[in-house]
Amino acid sequence: MKKIIKGTALLAACVTATALTGCADSGGGKSGGSANLDIATLTLPQSLDPADATGSALPFFQAVYDTLLKREPDGTYSPMLATKWEYSADRTQLKLTLRDDVKFDDGSPFDAAAVKANMERFAKGTGASAKTLADVKSIEVVDKTHVTVHLAQPNPAMLYYLSDAAGLMANPADFAEPGNPLKTKPDGTGPYDLDSKRTAIGTKWVYTRASNYWGAKLPYNELTFHYFNNETAVVNGLKTGQINAALLQAADQQSRIESDPKVKTTKQEFDFQGLLLFDRDGKIAPALGDARVRQALNHAIDRKTMLDKLRQGRGQITDQIFGTQTAAYDQRLDSSYPHDPAKARELLKQAGYADGFSLKLPRITAIVPDALAASLQSDLEAIGVKVTWDVIDPSQIQKIYTDRKYPAMVMNIGQSPNDWVAIGGLVLPGAGNMFGTTDATVQGLLPKIQKASPEEAKADLKALNEHLVKEAWFVPFYRMTYLHVSDGSVKVTPQAGMAVPSVYNYAPAK
Repeated sequence: MKKIIKGTALLAACVTATALTGCADSGGGKSGGSANLDIATLTLPQSLDPADATGSALPFFQAVYDTLLKREPDGTYSPMLATKWEYSADRTQLKLTLRDDVKFDDGSPFDAAAVKANMERFAKGTGASAKTLADVKSIEVVDKTHVTVHLAQPNPAMLYYLSDAAGLMANPADFAEPGNPLKTKPDGTGPYDLDSKRTAIGTKWVYTRASNYWGAKLPYNELTFHYFNNETAVVNGLKTGQINAALLQAADQQSRIESDPKVKTTKQEFDFQGLLLFDRDGKIAPALGDARVRQALNHAIDRKTMLDKLRQGRGQITDQIFGTQTAAYDQRLDSSYPHDPAKARELLKQAGYADGFSLKLPRITAIVPDALAASLQSDLEAIGVKVTWDVIDPSQIQKIYTDRKYPAMVMNIGQSPNDWVAIGGLVLPGAGNMFGTTDATVQGLLPKIQKASPEEAKADLKALNEHLVKEAWFVPFYRMTYLHVSDGSVKVTPQAGMAVPSVYNYAPAK
């Protein structure tokens, strides 16, 4: 078992923070000096079992579990528990070579059998990221330091997934234990141990340096995550010295902290905000089945005014779903739909909707506050499209995808540096394409992209992106600029593919 410093902390069921209101952790405090690092978080992990790892909660797991591959800040991969990897010619077999000098704290080795046990358990689990291993057909243990992942079909995102939640490796000895001890007692090979005596789950998590870590030591003896449920409290924590580093998403809180001369800041564009048009076949809203209508919606949006008024200009206007770090990204496409209400009305007329039409959309107020709702409603009503909102409690967001009664939805979507992750999230059938709509061009390009090497796929990825923009599959508004901030004692390096940095991306400021 991974060493846990015993204590009486109680684990509560945790969920991702979606509404940024209320008060913050009143306990804890900055430990001082480069020996300790205190980080603010707006996210709560569901548990500390890697099968539950996902999204912005990943740093909680990285502290105690290593991944098979390490994803560097620029999105490239480097060795971690796996030292080498190689695809077969048809890209349906991924051969991994593993380290032979890593052990869990109970003395059992990290080996190919552990990889097989972890990946099979992850794929069969109920975690939000379990689907990332859906293409894994079987995992073959070749010998103690070699494993082959057999895929049912090529998956260009597999290396990305093995550097993410699906690649976290826990001690298989815990898998059969009653009550699943991993939920409260993480047992991995990572750089830190959870200090349960000082941890108060739901408020703060304290990790201390693992004395027997196999890899290079990270620069901090202690790592503490402090939970806040609003960014006002986060900024206060920075100003009072309770925390060393944080991520700020809200424009008003970014401007509030930037004037402090002691604070170090680094900008990152990660999420794009926009209107996801689910009903491109027109099953619920017949008008959306016509590309001219979808193009009209894009021309109706005054993106610059929206960005300036709602986010103080903190972001970049975009008309595409692919992020700037992807091969598919094309800067030219970001100006495909200038604000042009007259052209929008003409397109609606050509499509047979000269008198406009109505759209009923779900609204989660933490994502679509009053100002954004009013701005979008005004822009669309200016071309004759009447928008009404159904306010949805954040706890009911899953029903939007299961009930499928809305034709579109405003969302914030992370822009992965991996093209296939973006395709899987928004183009392939799934939550981002809940009606499974497609067309001949998409059907022709996807298999070519899927089977090709990253270099070979570049031209087809750009062609796919251009087609999606031309056919107006989506109505993106802008990429939002987030701000990594520290109290001046810490250098924070943004992480490709994550809104929050990896635990490896913090270092004492020089």
